[in-house]
Amino acid sequence: MAEGRLAIDAKAASGGPLDEARLIEESGPARRIAQIVAPTLRGLGLRLVRVKISAAGGCTVQIMAERGDGSMSIEDCEEASAALSPVLDVEDPIKQAYRLEISSPGIDRPLVRVSDFERAVGHEAKVEMARPIDGRKRFRGVIESVDAGDHPRAHMRVAAAPGGEDAMVALPIDEMGEARLVLSDALIREALRREKAAKKNAKQARKRAKDSKSEEAPQALVRTKEAEALAASGDKET
Repeated sequence: MAEGRLAIDAKAASGGPLDEARLIEESGPARRIAQIVAPTLRGLGLRLVRVKISAAGGCTVQIMAERGDGSMSIEDCEEASAALSPVLDVEDPIKQAYRLEISSPGIDRPLVRVSDFERAVGHEAKVEMARPIDGRKRFRGVIESVDAGDHPRAHMRVAAAPGGEDAMVALPIDEMGEARLVLSDALIREALRREKAAKKNAKQARKRAKDSKSEEAPQALVRTKEAEALAASGDKET
């Protein structure tokens, strides 16, 4: 049974269509939970980023999600928690008691979709391959570009040993076991800029909705008066 604690982080740094496939997925019980929660999240206008099970404080199931534009508000977290808790209780993918955490991906977010890597161009990331590339599984460097074809690849500039030159590597995204951004000042500034833009867009949307309601109100009043006039006319004829 899930305890309804929320871990809320309103910053997110990615976007894209809700139906864009994740190329980096979980394994084991986390994969099963991902399969259970993804449809429910999509019904809420959200997309799954990652599921992580940890032993912190007993057992914690962390579900990272976001909207297509990368935002994830407190209200989104609360709504997702309320929708997912009963679904997980019915499916019962974990037999022991656990805490359910719903959060945004955060600034140093996991990269799981091609669009995540495209938006991360110019930033440093850490990647662990599922299988070694030239005898190496772990890479850390700046994402320089992304090939988004049938076999997407992230091109990274990896720092060489002291005195050597940086090397360029092309890493197949669908062969990665894990990838995430490295926290930096530049990344924080970009996240703040995107958050500010998202708030501005939301404010403008609320204003448009308010203006639309203001325009509809007089029209509704006119229709009501017309209906009253017709009713009165019918009474006189009777």
